[in-house]
Amino acid sequence: MPRKIGLAIIFCTFLITQMQSVMAQDAYPSSPVKVIVTFTAGGGADFMGRVMSQKLSEILKQPFIVDNKLGASGVIGSQYVVQSKPDGYTLLLGTTGTHSTNFATIPNLPYHPIKDFTTIAIFSDAPYLLCLNPQLGINSIAELVRYAKANPGKLTYGSSGIGSSPHLGFEALKKTLGIDVTHIPYKGLPAAMVDVMGGQISMTYDSIPSAVPHMKAGKVKCIAIGSKERSPVLPEIPTIAEASGSNFVMGSWYGLFGPKDLPPATLNKLSAGVLQALKDPDFQAGLQRVGATGMPLTPSQSKSFLEADITRWVNIANELQIRAQP
Repeated sequence: MPRKIGLAIIFCTFLITQMQSVMAQDAYPSSPVKVIVTFTAGGGADFMGRVMSQKLSEILKQPFIVDNKLGASGVIGSQYVVQSKPDGYTLLLGTTGTHSTNFATIPNLPYHPIKDFTTIAIFSDAPYLLCLNPQLGINSIAELVRYAKANPGKLTYGSSGIGSSPHLGFEALKKTLGIDVTHIPYKGLPAAMVDVMGGQISMTYDSIPSAVPHMKAGKVKCIAIGSKERSPVLPEIPTIAEASGSNFVMGSWYGLFGPKDLPPATLNKLSAGVLQALKDPDFQAGLQRVGATGMPLTPSQSKSFLEADITRWVNIANELQIRAQP
């Protein structure tokens, strides 16, 4: 009899624990949610993290708070999320850099971009602008090519770190244009942009929201954009593809990720929240103002997109023989 009582107590305890877990998932979120952004404030990733966090706060009725955790091309912040409790209260604003180019270029990356995360949503894509110091007097891709070939080794470009998507993207651009430009790694694109404006380096990529104020102030010259077609926001700026007679595109996607084993109910709530945000006219207008495109993908669609993007960047990194250490 005591043994039966003991088994009954264990079974009841198990049922209570399961019920509490289900109730907690149903109540999610019941407290503030931290959204880790792995790049500096003022950049494209920070902008996307904040606009999505603000909208999710409105939809899910709890604060979604951005926390910038910098370092190692996004590795530090990404690993922080991987090691967090899978309860939905610590999320990652993932990018092409954190999930695709890091995997492609860092041999000992301390996380796997698919196996160690729950893919919630890849929700937008935004092109980079090619921004130069205006004192160079270069106003087009054609002029850039002529200048670079006439002044070998003189031009420099800044990226957000060795192995980052701007690094790979610039090396791919150099190959496309047949020019030699020296790489200068930074901890983030905003720092690289500061040095472009100051004349310490020649050029960098940057996102539209970050670059346009400097462009309008005459502090940088943006000569091309990495989108497939000209941006409605900046229709006067040609694409790199049309200016170079190639199919070159360069930018970054942005997504929301949690640690692996995120509860299904929590995953579904977050995915539904992101999809609802993408339907909001104000949110759509905000994306359009910065030249971004909304991507209303489900978790499974987002995962498939990520797998294809990883393959793309692995192939590019292998072709260009680019490897880095975090």
